[in-house]
Amino acid sequence: MKTQNQTAKDNERRNFLKKSGLGLLGLSALNAPLLGKSVNITPNSGKVELAIATITCDGFGDRNFEKAFEIIPQLPFKNVEFNCWYARNLTPSGIHSIQQRCYQHGLTPICVQGSSFGADGNIIKDVTHKLWNMQAAKQLGCRRVKFTGSGRDKSGGLHAVIDVLKEITPAAEEMDVLILVENHANNNLEFIEDYERIFEVIDSSHVGMCMDNAHFNGSNVNLMEVVDKFHEKILHIDIKDTEKFGVHKVVNFGEGVTDNDGVIQKMLENGYEGYLLIEMAPPRNEATLVEDLTRAYRLFEKYQR
Repeated sequence: MKTQNQTAKDNERRNFLKKSGLGLLGLSALNAPLLGKSVNITPNSGKVELAIATITCDGFGDRNFEKAFEIIPQLPFKNVEFNCWYARNLTPSGIHSIQQRCYQHGLTPICVQGSSFGADGNIIKDVTHKLWNMQAAKQLGCRRVKFTGSGRDKSGGLHAVIDVLKEITPAAEEMDVLILVENHANNNLEFIEDYERIFEVIDSSHVGMCMDNAHFNGSNVNLMEVVDKFHEKILHIDIKDTEKFGVHKVVNFGEGVTDNDGVIQKMLENGYEGYLLIEMAPPRNEATLVEDLTRAYRLFEKYQR
């Protein structure tokens, strides 16, 4: 529970955001002339739906989502998470371009994934970057942002992640945006103990875990133990298959060791509401990509409700 001191600090931060124009109305007003009409927010309340990440089509390069907008309209997916890792993705014109192309293809943005947490000694750049990602999500009509960490014990370590979360959590509550903290192998966000430390300090319904099943396997973390301990904090589930325990190497579903079905079933038993995100990172077989991703949809569509 929050102490009286923490509540007072949160109120101070909210007041600062309002005065500096970074509150929801201030940010929306700032960008309205450039971005045009904002899309209605899609809360995904009370639902479980499939979604796909643009990385699955674009890979890690700066392709301005061209491949994603070529491939995804050929698939059954309608919900899309945008991996906004490059500067032009997050400019007002970049956000507007995503918005317009989604409208053109009948796709729904559900999450903005920004570049990782990382601030060695000075968190202000990281704080402002995360705030802008939150505003980009709002402009696209969604309420989720996702960030993983830097390499293990680099860029300020887990301590820097927590320091940034302390600052941006009140803004997330003010803007009604969910901050998804994603685990990765060999990362500051990797083990159960890392999330225990985060949630001991950050007590908010607007901050939770993005559970990446394959990355937990890549770190030799027991998936069912994660669900048992954090099911109330898991707000987003990334679905992919890794070749073997202790190694994060993405393979086609069924060719690896990741028990995605077991995780989903157990999360549904615990009342999970949110997205099941197909995130098959490269290398990919371009010749069979549409077929492979359609198959992935069919494997997990039974869980939609």
